[in-house]
Amino acid sequence: MIDAELHAAAEAARGLATLTSARKDTALLSIAEAIEAAVPAILVANADDLERGRANDLSVGLLDRLRLDEARVAALAAAVREVVALPDPVGTVVRGSRLPNGIHLTQVRVPFGVVGAIYEARPNVTVDIAALALKSGNAVVLRGGSAAESSNRVLVEVLQGALESVGLPREAVQTIDAHGRAGAAALMRARGFVDVLIPRGSADLIQTVVRESTVPVIETGAGVVHIVLDASADEATAVEIVHNAKVQRPSVCNAVETVLIHRDAAQRLLPPLLADLRGAGVTVRGDDRAREIDASLELATDDDFATEHMALELSVAVVDDLDAALAHIRRFSTKHTESIITSEMANAERFLAEVDSAVVMVNASTRFSDGGEFGFGAEVGISTQKLHARGPMGLPELTSTKWIVRGSGQVRG
Repeated sequence: MIDAELHAAAEAARGLATLTSARKDTALLSIAEAIEAAVPAILVANADDLERGRANDLSVGLLDRLRLDEARVAALAAAVREVVALPDPVGTVVRGSRLPNGIHLTQVRVPFGVVGAIYEARPNVTVDIAALALKSGNAVVLRGGSAAESSNRVLVEVLQGALESVGLPREAVQTIDAHGRAGAAALMRARGFVDVLIPRGSADLIQTVVRESTVPVIETGAGVVHIVLDASADEATAVEIVHNAKVQRPSVCNAVETVLIHRDAAQRLLPPLLADLRGAGVTVRGDDRAREIDASLELATDDDFATEHMALELSVAVVDDLDAALAHIRRFSTKHTESIITSEMANAERFLAEVDSAVVMVNASTRFSDGGEFGFGAEVGISTQKLHARGPMGLPELTSTKWIVRGSGQVRG
């Protein structure tokens, strides 16, 4: 069904792989300018998606991810310009050596070729992945889902027009949304055309892609994110960090979902924490020990501790010690991001060493677990797997490597 698009993407990828950094940057600047010029059309399309989303009872979290306004569109263009400022990974020498027989070896970064992406209700991903793919010399085939179909259609048209304006093939960025679910299924089976597939979205979407794809997948994960408040945690710091991690933007994958409080600090920290969160409209659920301190808390179940709410909802548990906190994280974490608030550096270092997540923090909001905040420009996603890439993914994660062998007539004996 999508063979024509895939053939065109593969052809475009061959040309992109040999572009100079200057030509790629020129294209990216053209894209940023085109996005800024198309704000009215983008917002009209996005309003259509939002109206349809409300009619279809899309969750508050997904509606927030779906929504574009002038500031968010401006941020998309700014993110593209940030990618321009980043070093081009293609051709970077990873390592090299000269063999005793005089052969010279170099391992260099090269584009994947064609990158596929399957995501939902995230029009920003359309621009972010396209920009990073272009800078790293890749073509991209996008399946953005029905929720953002109007927004994605206009954004892809803008991107394609910008590419054509600087003499590059529009097929370097394509959407297969018109093919619906059948297109997504075909993309997952497009081994030989698509070199890597990146899913972003709900745990169900990600696991479906991981389970059904014959194309190699970089698995991004749902964010059941934890903050541990150690016995030595400063009250003001703890309240401020948890507030930021939950309230600033609750619909994103690095927002905190569970707070674990050391029993020796629970009487001191839980009341001010609850007052702050409730004042911000957060629904807080607690385990039995937390409810002994505040009986008005709703009871938190195992399902609550295992859920990425993407909303102003939070679960709280009181734990005996760091061992218990680590055990809770091992049980419920999706290996995305975890943070500890503590004044005890021994506990901080143990937390950093023992927590098996892509990003582990001390005395910082989990909202910093982000490619833009890490200085990567736009973000492909946050990988929760351990092969090829882990954590926020930027330009280098959209490349592979190949070995260059330069000889002068050597033969193997």
